[in-house]
Amino acid sequence: MNTKEYISSGILESYILGFASPEEAGILECVMKNNAEVKAAFEEAQKTLEDLATAQAVTPPNDLKSKIWNKIQQEQLVEEIRPVVSESKSDLKVQDDVKEITTQKSSSWKTYAIAASVLFLVSVAGNLFWMNTQSENKKVITKLETEKQSQDLALQKMQEKWQMLSGPNMQMVMLKGVEKHADSKAMVFWDKKSKEVYLNADSLPKAPEGMQYQLWAIADGKPVSAGMYSEDKDSKVALANIKNAQAFAITLEKKGGSETPTMENMYVMGEV
Repeated sequence: MNTKEYISSGILESYILGFASPEEAGILECVMKNNAEVKAAFEEAQKTLEDLATAQAVTPPNDLKSKIWNKIQQEQLVEEIRPVVSESKSDLKVQDDVKEITTQKSSSWKTYAIAASVLFLVSVAGNLFWMNTQSENKKVITKLETEKQSQDLALQKMQEKWQMLSGPNMQMVMLKGVEKHADSKAMVFWDKKSKEVYLNADSLPKAPEGMQYQLWAIADGKPVSAGMYSEDKDSKVALANIKNAQAFAITLEKKGGSETPTMENMYVMGEV
């Protein structure tokens, strides 16, 4: 499980709400000490919960404070009167009744408070689970849409290349890597009727900043520039119109091209 999967697993929220087991809590505390991303996500989740608790907090009634104070005074009054009252059975029964009522009210108050706290925590946990689920669903949908767009573009590119390759007048010339660049390769498509030259060079290394690949046609032993290559032209835009050629080659030149090929920067070459 990587860092992002660990963060999205819900362990942060469980730890904050007190639902994590001792083992899970220990692991999380250890991870936070050594992983700044997890620690930052924990602090963000903690702040989110605090903000949510503040937003859902219920303002107590205005007279609650006075009621609690009166209740305290009544209990203190009962404690002060108790030593003076005679120890008759009827009086003891009254005291027991008062004590029982007081205990019941105190117990009820605590029960309501605990129930309210539990309901609040359940509500927060439910909201977090819902938000986390919605976020994950959106990520999955976005990923699928991106993958579909990439597949559509790849299919469109393949169809364009196929139309080019299937043309009756199209001649393919394989360019193989020279000794210094044995792994490099490219393909020239030469329309024998229109004499237009296309190039597929997506297997060549990415050209360094300020440099560009240049295609050359070798005609009667002399190199003739057949155009500058760029990724947006790959197999789609004719680089030049070449009437005669016995071979093709590609060199790496300064951006904009050169009048003569730099032989030490030759990458591939192939005979027609």
